[in-house]
Amino acid sequence: MKKISILLIILSGLLVSCKKETITPPEPFPTSIVNDTTGFLEIHIGNVVNGAPLSLSTATYVSASNDTFSVDIFKYYISNVKLVSVSGHTYTEAESYYFVNQADPNTLHLMVKKIPSEQYASINFLIGVDSVRNFSGAQSGALDPINDMFWDWNTGYIMAKMEGHSPQSTQLTKKLVYHIGGYGGKFKGIRQVSLSFPNNAIVTKNHTPILSLQADLYKWFISPNFSDFNTASVITGIGNESSAMADNYATMFSVISVTN
Repeated sequence: MKKISILLIILSGLLVSCKKETITPPEPFPTSIVNDTTGFLEIHIGNVVNGAPLSLSTATYVSASNDTFSVDIFKYYISNVKLVSVSGHTYTEAESYYFVNQADPNTLHLMVKKIPSEQYASINFLIGVDSVRNFSGAQSGALDPINDMFWDWNTGYIMAKMEGHSPQSTQLTKKLVYHIGGYGGKFKGIRQVSLSFPNNAIVTKNHTPILSLQADLYKWFISPNFSDFNTASVITGIGNESSAMADNYATMFSVISVTN
């Protein structure tokens, strides 16, 4: 009996050892990830006043009309970012809405995503929020009303905002208040910006160039519509004054460098 038992154990072991081992292969990467050759463009924004770095509430500046002023709030939207390649192709970023706030350094660094690998020669974008998103009411993310850049369901978003103080202000508190909005009609506050690069930005899957932009608040009060604080201390509605201010801030951006 002992011999039979031993034989059965040996046979059982042989059967187990001969059984094919089952191996579960790893899940394959989605084709969209494996074949994704798109890259990124990093954008650094430096807000200045006539070339001097903007410092909130602590520094004093002089406008083109020789008015002195300080800045407490400086915010604006950048949206609908487009890149134009040297071959003439245009890449339009989907869901392209960025909130820039001088009080929050994190908002001064933007990352444009899913860009086809190519060399790019220029960038286009809007200052403000397009009419489609204004018609959608208050939203989340960059367009969240918590950013204090949303008026109401009828007038929509504030495209750009500057608040500060000046001895030349006509307000009893010497406040300066510029809330520029309007998403439709002849007085809209949205403006198009087109900037050429000094050298091509080379975007690949493994390489992210850096575009350094400068936004000069000094331009808000000089060109093409010269303004002084004694005649325009507060603009918070939609009309001739707000549209003229939007024409001015359309000129505030310039390219400092492209680093590959």
